[in-house]
Amino acid sequence: MADVHVALDLRSPASQLLWVELQWSPAQSRQTWTLPVWTPGSYTVRDPSQHLHSLSVEQAGQPLVPRRRSPETWELQCRVSEPITLRYALEARQLTVRTNHLDPVFASLCLSAVVMLVEGQRWNRHLLQVLLPPSWSVVCPLPQNNGSFVAENFDHLVDAPVHAGELHVETLNVREISHQLVLIGTPPSGWSSTLPAEIEAICSSVCTLMDSDPPSRESYQLVLQLLDQGYGGLEHDNSSVMQFPWTRLLEEGGTRSLLQLIGHEYLHQWNVRRLRPSEYVPYRYDKPVISEGLWFAEGITSYFDLALTLLSGFSSRLDLLEDLAADLSHVLLNPGTGIQSLADSSREAWVRLYKQSPANARSQISYYKLGTALAFCLDVRLRQAGGSLARSLRLLWSRLGPHGRGYTRRDLMDVIGSTSPELASQLPTWLDDCGSIPVESCLKELGLELQPVMAAHPDAGWTLHENDGSVWIVRTVSSGAAESAGLVAGDELLAIRNWRCQNLQRSQQLLHGADQCQVFYSRRGRIASTELSLKKAGVERHRLAWDPGATREARLLRDQWFQII
Repeated sequence: MADVHVALDLRSPASQLLWVELQWSPAQSRQTWTLPVWTPGSYTVRDPSQHLHSLSVEQAGQPLVPRRRSPETWELQCRVSEPITLRYALEARQLTVRTNHLDPVFASLCLSAVVMLVEGQRWNRHLLQVLLPPSWSVVCPLPQNNGSFVAENFDHLVDAPVHAGELHVETLNVREISHQLVLIGTPPSGWSSTLPAEIEAICSSVCTLMDSDPPSRESYQLVLQLLDQGYGGLEHDNSSVMQFPWTRLLEEGGTRSLLQLIGHEYLHQWNVRRLRPSEYVPYRYDKPVISEGLWFAEGITSYFDLALTLLSGFSSRLDLLEDLAADLSHVLLNPGTGIQSLADSSREAWVRLYKQSPANARSQISYYKLGTALAFCLDVRLRQAGGSLARSLRLLWSRLGPHGRGYTRRDLMDVIGSTSPELASQLPTWLDDCGSIPVESCLKELGLELQPVMAAHPDAGWTLHENDGSVWIVRTVSSGAAESAGLVAGDELLAIRNWRCQNLQRSQQLLHGADQCQVFYSRRGRIASTELSLKKAGVERHRLAWDPGATREARLLRDQWFQII
């Protein structure tokens, strides 16, 4: 038996237990197997083995006793060529795009958090069977043969998410290439009848951006889970899994936000899955692998997702400026911009971005947001030199993407240097030096003006969270009013100016009109008070507007920039 046979048993969904069985014929007497510690596309160790139990192994009907070599790795001695059967259970209670969830309504499985990698079997074919409750169906972007999903190797298998339940599946056509749209959940008022056409247009715009048909061809699946809360996406070679809160669809710009998420994940077919940092070719499933290239994988993609609705005709130039201003505001107002470089933000993703805490939040900056800022500046300067960022991305794709070769900083510099050697020599400074990305200069060169929007209330220098009728400090601003008053993250606010802090709104209202006020708080169960000296309302965010003094050259460049591609 050269193949690895994998069976997933979902027939007891109310238990939220997923049963897994692997069968293979060992080529050597010592066998080891490992459950991956992370999921590609989400750069942090999550150790799914913590959800595993009831592991058993048998060969020729006889039980074998494996030894656990590490939290995620087992080994045993066995007879060569006789099939081995490995069984275990996984708790499936985490509904995210990178974990596993099973309930009586549906299943959402990320196979890198499900299937063991058997030593010596990584590049062998894997056959997957999914056992379902009555009336359920299953979707997976793998080809099927005789009732099994067929994966060319382990990487192909775990890159294929599995969804099951009473699913709503529609067919999309992108450049006359058939895709599947899997809708899980429905808004209270139902899905818009125009949604499939809008998704088709967004995906087609991505193809236009890349000047290419989708590399997945007909095998692509878009899985959209509509939830009451939760937001995110995870890219795969031939699919994407997205979560979106239905309440956001009721807000202004909500549909635009959904289409941007879809476009972002769809663009990842090119940039990050087939064109990715060299450190991830091939993937290592057993440990974190550091790369400075994540800014390009996510920052470039985030920059272009802002423009896809404009390119598709679903939004205006002013909408693009509003969305870009939100990302630039995050960068300009975040103290972490002066502490963590963009290259370091990428390298430290494993221990910082996905493990953000009150202690480290103000000393880091997201490589998504800062990467967007750098992408914007690259685009402006490349256009001044006769090129564009879209053209550079297409060039990098043509050089490396179809061949599966990862990129390095040198590759990025070479592509940029083909348009502007001067800009290529500037890139290392932008990547390595804090505060070096020339956002405001590039905005001026584009005939745009960055306008501060002041906060409506005095600045207490804290971020608050409400939970079960209590108000808590979750973050303080360095040298801000709260920190100066001796308040720290984790303090519970009890009263301001002798009035109870019943909720977030009341806490904010009690600060109105005050320059200084007494605050009562609880820390580790002990009640204390302090004097809070408020600071004048600061900049809450920025907006972008036309610069009335822009030169003709700047206005022409701005019009060119709005063309996107």
